[in-house]
Amino acid sequence: MDAVTIARRAHAGELDPADVVRETLARIERFEAQVHAFLNLNPQALAEAERVRRLVAAGEELPLAGVPVAVKDNLTTRGLPTTCASGVLRDFVPPFDAGVVERLRAAGAVIVGKTNLDEFAMGSSTEHSHFGPTRNPWDLERVPGGSSGGSAAAVAAGYVPVAVGSDTGGSVRQPAAFTGTLGFKPTYGRISRYGLVAFASSLDQVGTFARSTADLARISRVLMGHDPRDATSLNAPAPRLEPDPRRARGYTLGIVRETLEEGNTPGVQEALERFRAVLEAEGVRFVEVSLPSLRHALAAYYLVATAEASSNLARYDGVHYGRRAEADDVLSLMQRTREQGFGPEVKRRILMGTFALSSGYYDAYYGRALKARRRIAQEFAQALAGADLLVTPTAPTPAFPLGAKLDDPLEMYLSDVDTVAVNLAGLPALSLPAGFESGLPLGVQLIAPALEEDRLFDLAALFEQVTEGAYLQTAPLD
Repeated sequence: MDAVTIARRAHAGELDPADVVRETLARIERFEAQVHAFLNLNPQALAEAERVRRLVAAGEELPLAGVPVAVKDNLTTRGLPTTCASGVLRDFVPPFDAGVVERLRAAGAVIVGKTNLDEFAMGSSTEHSHFGPTRNPWDLERVPGGSSGGSAAAVAAGYVPVAVGSDTGGSVRQPAAFTGTLGFKPTYGRISRYGLVAFASSLDQVGTFARSTADLARISRVLMGHDPRDATSLNAPAPRLEPDPRRARGYTLGIVRETLEEGNTPGVQEALERFRAVLEAEGVRFVEVSLPSLRHALAAYYLVATAEASSNLARYDGVHYGRRAEADDVLSLMQRTREQGFGPEVKRRILMGTFALSSGYYDAYYGRALKARRRIAQEFAQALAGADLLVTPTAPTPAFPLGAKLDDPLEMYLSDVDTVAVNLAGLPALSLPAGFESGLPLGVQLIAPALEEDRLFDLAALFEQVTEGAYLQTAPLD
């Protein structure tokens, strides 16, 4: 069942949240050896479901009553391991819940487990995990995308109707495209980052996955809101997030010319053309727009993100918490802890960022990246002045085979070519399933002006309605 139905039936007394959790755990047990979406299951899940049942019986109105949810393992959970899929934190159990975890619990959701990711959210395939890769439920020999691949796979496999991830450069939207799910990231600051383990603080955001627009709106609405514990949290009126296809029929969509150039597979091109044809028949208008500086987005992103990562990950030194190596002096302790605890991709990004920030290179690399970031944001604003939403592919290809890009970091980074610019500009975006290529899902990305998340959901609801949810399917694991 979808999340909206579970909550409605729980309130009507037609189902017991504990029964929903039992069915969820049974499906996970059946398929998890193949998929590996989770790093840890919550041993208190049934007890939490019983608590929700009592609250509903007492008359509490809970928007996610009894809904099983998967949470990415870089969001802190009190009493439950938060590893970031890293050897440095493999035994770390935080003493507090992240802001979004608090909101999930308060809304009646039952957290069934913590999902796999690329170590410290640094990757595009969920292969850079200390605990092994997650596999795409649509094809177990392919990646689910990254870094939120575990959360995407948990929804695609039918374990849970909704899940939470994080998106620094596309880490919700790209896995959503690869797994045939909906993936959403809001305007920067809309959802609290309190308790989200930092990778690149000016880019990191919490995002959501679902198999229907209504479910995606329900969980996203629960998570949005000001949090004084997060200095970047926006104190702005929350969007309504009540998808209405009728409003979208008058929208103008700008197709970004630069994303239609070389690199897209034939299936991706066909999905975009079909998406346009379906919506034009419903009265949606399409225009072509240009973002000339988009060609600099990937380079700017990997300079900004790695520079911030080199600073944020300095805290993992073997002194305060996490893994501690054996050593005779403090310097050796720090060196050995980081050498033994971090995987190769995390080390690569720390080195890249440290170099970009080093004396004599700061202006040439990091400083220029910030200028490019500002130019990209300006061009987005100009393009959105003449369109309600922008449209691009979410990724230039469908999911690629496991191991295909591990030996070529640049090729792996190019998987994010369509998503990173949105994070640089801090804009809201949504990936929705829009086609298949060789039996693998494909996604289309919608980008809205800052604080205009409602437009994304209206348009996604219209496409879902007119296609009768043809692309919103559970992966055929059975």
